[in-house]
Amino acid sequence: MSFKDTFMNGEQGLFKASGLTPMQKLVLRFVVVGLLYYGFAVIEGMIMRIYQIEPINAIPDFQYFAILTAHPLVGIFGSTYSLVFGAFLFLVPFLMKKPLWSYKLGNWTFLLITAGTAIFWFAGFITHYAPLYTLYWPLPVDFTQFNPIGGSFFILGIAMVMLGTVFFVINIFKTISYTPEGFEKQPSAAILADAIGFSGLRNLFLKKNKQKEHLVSLPVAAIARGTVDTALNSGVILFTGVLILVYMVGHLMGFDLKETAIDALLYKNWFWWGLDLIADGLVLIFVAGTWYLLAMLITGKKLFMQNIARAALLVELIVSWTVWSHHLLSDQSQPSFLKIASGELVTAFELITQGLAFYITLATLWSARPLKMTNELKFLLGGLLGFALAVPAGIMQADIGLNRILHNTQWIVGPHVHVAILVGLTMTLYSAVYILFPIVTNGAKLYSQKLANFHFWAHLIGGIGMGAFMGMAGLNGMLRRTIYLNGEFNLYMILAGICGGLLLLAFLAFFYNIVMSIGLKGVIGIFTPSKLDVKNLLPNEE
Repeated sequence: MSFKDTFMNGEQGLFKASGLTPMQKLVLRFVVVGLLYYGFAVIEGMIMRIYQIEPINAIPDFQYFAILTAHPLVGIFGSTYSLVFGAFLFLVPFLMKKPLWSYKLGNWTFLLITAGTAIFWFAGFITHYAPLYTLYWPLPVDFTQFNPIGGSFFILGIAMVMLGTVFFVINIFKTISYTPEGFEKQPSAAILADAIGFSGLRNLFLKKNKQKEHLVSLPVAAIARGTVDTALNSGVILFTGVLILVYMVGHLMGFDLKETAIDALLYKNWFWWGLDLIADGLVLIFVAGTWYLLAMLITGKKLFMQNIARAALLVELIVSWTVWSHHLLSDQSQPSFLKIASGELVTAFELITQGLAFYITLATLWSARPLKMTNELKFLLGGLLGFALAVPAGIMQADIGLNRILHNTQWIVGPHVHVAILVGLTMTLYSAVYILFPIVTNGAKLYSQKLANFHFWAHLIGGIGMGAFMGMAGLNGMLRRTIYLNGEFNLYMILAGICGGLLLLAFLAFFYNIVMSIGLKGVIGIFTPSKLDVKNLLPNEE
């Protein structure tokens, strides 16, 4: 039986023939809330696109910058984290043929991320909290500029998201390593070692007849390695948030902490090391693993160059710990050694690791031609194209000379950030949603294929177009985080706004298609308590 047949027909005690199980409902809650937050982020993005053309009188500039602060975090934490965590809490137990270690902990992850995102967004909306980089302050805090109460609630929301992330990390690694009641005892340490990547690396140096069989599938290995970066990132951001919260609470209680010994350069390196684990570690590793899974499901074949793919994932994990300095190439106080070694040389190596993932995925698809151009295949190809455009754009920025020109311009947020996230990451996630949709809904059929086709083309053209026109404005000198009142860059911003409108229409078409496929009652039912007994899913819980 092929990998695809095994996956599609897997009945691991998680699903029933009729009605949704608690596990299915949990996954769908993550998906629905993730899509709602994505839509919210798109609407915020359109407000900013319009504001860049002509400032809106009803929205003062300080409110605009509050939107600018919350917008990426709603997209990353509220949307992407929800979609990715929901998918992986389903995929790991599904692929390993055992129940999720803790359904309750999965619910807590959902609740904390959902509520935390809402809290930090409302804090910014109500108090206009707008430090732009959110947690990136050369301390001490300037309370003449930001409301400490609003900042405290903002940080509280971020902390809740990070706590939910910690629960996700625990759940993933425990699910990988534990032995459910009634199962044959599993070698926990060996399974974890294989998941992290030591086995794949060792097999590269052994003859084929001496290579040991892997204990976990390649997609599970990718999830495990990305989760390592997720754990490190959550620790850094949680600590950073608590540090700033100490300043804010101290100020509210009448204590002046401005003279405390927080070295600004050390703080910036710490912050960017942690934050870059998302951008250059977690995203690239999770995306590569998702590409591999989708390629195997679409083709029904084993992955091309599996051992190389496993080794590349381990190399990417290590590389992700050492590339943060490309964010500080224009910082005059950053040591030159770190700029060259971390900022340029190691960063350029990501072109190799991501290029390998790109090649392996395409080679797997090519080996199974001819293929039917299904929704999942179209969006997978779109995701590949997005990263093929965005990763080289990022490598260009990781040059000390070019970075001085590009760093604070619309180029950064256009061809690199938005194309990577909106085209590369989001289209990959859409591909996963389309292929998993009938599985987690007990075979529900898509309401309209025409809407799915419109969703693909509008999102692809809108995402690439918006990134391109923002990049053109940046190359002509348009700074980011800046409001222009003279219309100097209006042509680029109008064209970027039209493309942004396509993204909004694409999302609305997709969301309507999914809701109509499930039905309004079905959507409401996702958020109602299940009547099914969940104890059979959780053999280790009372």
